[in-house]
Amino acid sequence: QVQLVESGGGLVQAGDSLRLSCAASGRAFSSYDMGWFRQAPGKERLFVAAINYRGSNTYYGDSVEGRFTISRDNAKNTVYLQMNSLKSEDTAVYYCTAGIPGPISTMRVREKYKYWGQGTQVTVSS
Repeated sequence: QVQLVESGGGLVQAGDSLRLSCAASGRAFSSYDMGWFRQAPGKERLFVAAINYRGSNTYYGDSVEGRFTISRDNAKNTVYLQMNSLKSEDTAVYYCTAGIPGPISTMRVREKYKYWGQGTQVTVSS
């Protein structure tokens, strides 16, 4: 069992940066692949970024590639999402998630992830 708590969301202007954090409690954080998804009002929850359990490989959605960076600190049981050059279309609730390691092809798949945080709101004004 893993409990996830996101923080760092807020209201920013287009072009600004923001860093989200996700603190994990429970057992064996370092054994889980970690991801971020986001959900805008009236839309489905979509993949943003993921990092494997060792922190050696990262994966990004097309819309954030080159602007967002995912990282993790296994000693602190925390995963981060650094978001730069924010756009109004990045406005959404951002969810942290944890899943059991598996094939690379599953890293962007929502069903891979078993544990979810409550989400943190990010609003980007244009």
